[in-house]
Amino acid sequence: MNNAIHGQIRELLTNAHRILVVSHIRPDGDAIGSLLGLGLALQAAGKDVQMVLADGVPRNFRHLPGSNQVERQAKGEFDCTAILDCSDLERTGGVLKDRPANLCIDHHITNLNFAKINCVYPTAVSTSSILAEHLGDWGLPITQPVAAALLTGIISDTLGFRTSNMTPDALRQAATLMELGADLPELYNLALVGRSFESIRYWGQGLERVQREGTLVWTALTLEDRKVATYPGNDDADLVNLLSTVDDSDIVVMFVEQNGNRVKVSWRARPGWDVSKIALQFGGGGHSAAAGAEITGSLAEVQERVLQVTRAALNSSPRNNHAGRVSAAE
Repeated sequence: MNNAIHGQIRELLTNAHRILVVSHIRPDGDAIGSLLGLGLALQAAGKDVQMVLADGVPRNFRHLPGSNQVERQAKGEFDCTAILDCSDLERTGGVLKDRPANLCIDHHITNLNFAKINCVYPTAVSTSSILAEHLGDWGLPITQPVAAALLTGIISDTLGFRTSNMTPDALRQAATLMELGADLPELYNLALVGRSFESIRYWGQGLERVQREGTLVWTALTLEDRKVATYPGNDDADLVNLLSTVDDSDIVVMFVEQNGNRVKVSWRARPGWDVSKIALQFGGGGHSAAAGAEITGSLAEVQERVLQVTRAALNSSPRNNHAGRVSAAE
């Protein structure tokens, strides 16, 4: 990414007064961290900012400063729209409607470069990491609340600094954010360790039906599972990351039934496998080690189609790298 891009971003944000900041549906820690990180930094610079998530802020991230400001719909007119941690516009859940995409900041290799200005670093461990590196270049401050949000994003997307794409730079960023007031032990516990009773019950439903075929592992969560567990979200409560720790597995697939005859599919892979190529076949995207898609069809139909393509990928691709056990987050 050349310096000209950062100059364009600085000019865009400097000249804009009212700014809309959005991220993706079923937001994870990096979506929340980058949204709040940029939104609060813009507010600290005197901007009028509206932060929007179609699905709102999950309970385990509501401790972050500014989370109470996040709305589910955009209201009014804006000088600038910034989209974070999204490889395509569909991932925003329709909150933009006919609004222009002025700026996209993302780290997914499958990003479609859909915005007027695209700041995409596929080698970054998270979108929050990109912000931690460049907010200063854009004339924006990293206050204590901003630091807490960005550190949460880095912690979440690296699963606590243990994914295969971790870098020394990401560790240095974490140290800098701690020096700016972010409490790493507390944020780590809140983002990755603590679980609600409902999420554990929800996991139980999926673990009962987990299956294995060679080096392929998969399971599913149904709408009924969510109801039985009284789980409030429409995600997998990070069960896919637990499954990715299964010994001698190369690819893990998680199916989560959604309303409207849709299924959310997540892939995780050990180094040497590229599941983003599989996700792309179903209109999704992500990283080589972690990808996802939302597919139309019944749970049974989607499982059959996805497992068939995933098996073919496993059978046609060699194991290029046996090192490492933990995949990057989507």
